[in-house]
Order: sequence, then structure tokens, then C-alpha cells
Amino acid sequence: MDYREFFEHHRGKIIGVALGLAFGWFAIVYGFWKAVFVAVCVGIGYYVGKRVDERIDFAHVWDRLFREK
Repeated sequence: MDYREFFEHHRGKIIGVALGLAFGWFAIVYGFWKAVFVAVCVGIGYYVGKRVDERIDFAHVWDRLFREK
């Protein structure tokens, strides 16, 4: 089994461990709440990047989020 096949079979675990390690490191170095802030920023960045990749119209998303009720 080469590394590409290993990564394909265990991609979620590898990414999860890497994210957990990064979060733990940030929590130790900068403190828990700063690490949570960084994690939230990463999540928002991922969401925006995913939407850009999917060619979603941000004007429509903005209108849905902040429409008058």
C-alpha cells in the first residue's frame, strides 16, 4: 500500500488528527478562546472557499442571511 492509497482510505482520520493537533497547539500557545476564534475563522474561510469553488452567487447568500423579516 503506497501513501496515496493509504491517504485515500484514511483521509478523514488524517485530516481530523491534523486539525486536532493544530487546535491543541493553538490552545497551548495562545489560550483556549483564541484557539476557538482561529478555528471559527478557519471554518468561515473553508465555507467561503467552498462556495467560491461551487460558483455560488454571494449576493444571493448575503440577501438570504440579512433579509428583512
